[in-house]
Amino acid sequence: MPSVRRTVAAVSVLAAAGSTAAAGHAEVYAPPALAPALSASALDARYKATGRDITRALATAARVHDKGRTRALSAFQGPDRRFLTFDPRGDGRAVEVLGDLRHADRIAVVVPGADNSLADYDSPKFVGGGSRALYRQARAAAPGARIAVIAWLGYDSPSTLSAGALTSGRAEEGARGLQRLLAGVHAVNGRARFALLCHSYGSVLCARAARRLAPLPVDDIALFGSPGTTLRHVSDLGTSARVWAGRSRGDWVRYVPHVRFAGLGFGADPVSPGFGALRFDAGAGPHSGYLKPGSLALRNLTLIALGRDAEVTHA
Repeated sequence: MPSVRRTVAAVSVLAAAGSTAAAGHAEVYAPPALAPALSASALDARYKATGRDITRALATAARVHDKGRTRALSAFQGPDRRFLTFDPRGDGRAVEVLGDLRHADRIAVVVPGADNSLADYDSPKFVGGGSRALYRQARAAAPGARIAVIAWLGYDSPSTLSAGALTSGRAEEGARGLQRLLAGVHAVNGRARFALLCHSYGSVLCARAARRLAPLPVDDIALFGSPGTTLRHVSDLGTSARVWAGRSRGDWVRYVPHVRFAGLGFGADPVSPGFGALRFDAGAGPHSGYLKPGSLALRNLTLIALGRDAEVTHA
């Protein structure tokens, strides 16, 4: 099994590099203040509390001359932006709402993969920019639909060049956070149906979360650009949701070995017939281009988010 041996060797090198890079890091950002629990009546108070956390973090970024954070957090203070969660420590976490969460019939949650951080959050290649593209596409495709989109950078997204990106540890921690989020959003709006759109390493996280989310109204789970989920078959997810899988023809993930050995790697390919997912056509774009405006992948992911499965084009 030469591919497994290469994977083990790579993990050893990356783990050593990661521990060296982490040494001596001093955290300058304060933790977020305690925010009201999610509920319909407390939603506005939650937005305001998180806004105050962003203001404090922006002041710290300016004080320490953190130009990347200053630029990103200044944009977060736009009048039309609302966040359920924000934590500036480390690479940062942010959970943003696009649309009317209280009155939505459908809520799409975008779960990102590796290399996401506050500094690049609004880039079209990452979760904030991609979620806005999805929301705009949904509004254009179905102007009368009551849909909200949640950009969920709610976990410690690993670096692609790290040991964390080759194991499911970060996904397991993130799965618990995703379950808490959806339970809270369900308390805000008990009528809405959920769709999870899970990119790259985020697909590992969604697979880990699926069984925990079974009591909630999750209709669709889309895995795209996925290296695998650690599971062999859709039935292993333990969900009644429709499970979709797509990979663009320009995505480098197709070269990732679909093995799992001693906790390394992610196993079966979700777009393989044996996995049992519904395959959607993700077009020909790159790994970071699934939510690019005008792309076939964005069109089909938007239809999945809207619950319009009959209109999704299949691979």
